[in-house]
Amino acid sequence: MRSIWKGSIGFGLVSIPIKLYTAVEKTSLDLDMLDSRDHAHIKFQRINENTRKEVPYDKIVKGYKFKDDYVIVEDADFEAAAPEKSKIIEIESFVDIASVNPMYYETSYYAEPETKSNKAYALLLEAMRKSGKAGLARFVLRSTESLCIVHPVDKAMVVTRIRFEQQIRSIDDLNIADNIKVNKKELDMGLALVNQYSEKFDLSKYKDEYHTELLKIIEAKAKGKRPTIKKLKPKKEKGDDLYEQLMSSLSVKKGA
Repeated sequence: MRSIWKGSIGFGLVSIPIKLYTAVEKTSLDLDMLDSRDHAHIKFQRINENTRKEVPYDKIVKGYKFKDDYVIVEDADFEAAAPEKSKIIEIESFVDIASVNPMYYETSYYAEPETKSNKAYALLLEAMRKSGKAGLARFVLRSTESLCIVHPVDKAMVVTRIRFEQQIRSIDDLNIADNIKVNKKELDMGLALVNQYSEKFDLSKYKDEYHTELLKIIEAKAKGKRPTIKKLKPKKEKGDDLYEQLMSSLSVKKGA
């Protein structure tokens, strides 16, 4: 793997030199855009709106429009805005990892110590594992400041970027009633159903089945075969009574 960031994790007065590596890779098929008439590849060009000519990538700069003109922003400017955040992931506090809402999560990166046997790395990893805590920090990646949590996963520390609060839309915008009463009999039945379907989380049991099936269709079409389209059967209605629906659900064996 190739590292995408090099710096340190700050933990009190302790500094742990690390490299970050992307922990997630795409599994979706890479589909190209083609002209339907002759299947020629569609190319996108970077065009100068004044000259109408293509601009080489190395001639492109970033600019911010300020009072009807552009101010060019260079790499050094991004680093000058927060030099310490460009080089260090400074843990500001520790929080219960269970208290971080999953909807805040964005991208995860493996944090590898610069030297294989780093005692400070091992110490922080074990301390977070034993306490159930995660480090809350901010750092700059690709000219963008990110909020992140530093947390243990097996033998490694993982840096997971999380969203800022202002990026989360208000739940009050949803048309959901908050005064619906559920009686005890229905709740007990609902809990029984949850318990029946409960199991230890094991991500290895789940595969990207859509990706696999789509690839089968593409391979079949490449051989001149027509793919078989499966018709989705609508679920049979179990009546309008919630309690009866729960009872019927409990009587159906999981996975059947």
